[in-house]
Amino acid sequence: MMLLLVAGEWQEWFNYPGLEVWKFLNLAIFLTAVIFVLRRKINEALLARGESIKQELVAAQKEREKALAQLAEAESRLTHLDEDVRLVQQQAQQEAEAERRRLAASTEREVEKLKQQAQREIETADKVARKELRQYLAQRSVELARESVKSQMRPEDDTLLIRESIGELRRTTV
Repeated sequence: MMLLLVAGEWQEWFNYPGLEVWKFLNLAIFLTAVIFVLRRKINEALLARGESIKQELVAAQKEREKALAQLAEAESRLTHLDEDVRLVQQQAQQEAEAERRRLAASTEREVEKLKQQAQREIETADKVARKELRQYLAQRSVELARESVKSQMRPEDDTLLIRESIGELRRTTV
C-alpha cells in the first residue's frame, strides 16, 4: 500500500498544474536538436572566443611587462632622486658662493673708485678753497694797504703824487 501511495503521490506531482512532465521532455528534445544542429557553430564560436581571450591575455601580459618596466624605471629614478637633489643643491651652493665672491669683488672695486673720486673731489675743493682764500687775502691786503695809505697820507703828499702822475702822462704822450 505504501508503494501505491508513493506512486500516487508521484503521479500527483507530475500532474501538478503548470509543471507537467511533457513540457520538460519537449524542452529537452528541442535543446538536443538545437545543440545537434548548431554544434559546429557553437564550437567555432567558443573556439574563436577562447582564441580572443588568449590574445587578450597575451596583450595584457605585454601591458603588464611594459608597466613593470616603467615602474622599475620610476623606482630607479626615485632612488637616484636624492642624489640628484643633493647634486643640484651642491651646484646651487657653489654658484651662490661664486656670485657672492663676484659681488664682493665688484663692491670692493666700487668702494675703491668712490674713495678715489672722493679724494679727487677733496683735493679739488682744497685747491678751490685755497685759491679763494688767496684772492680774499689779496683783496683784503689791498684794502688794508689803501686804508693805511689813506690814513697816513698828507695833503702835500697828495699834491706831489698828482704832479708826478701829470709828468708821466706828458712823457708818454710826447
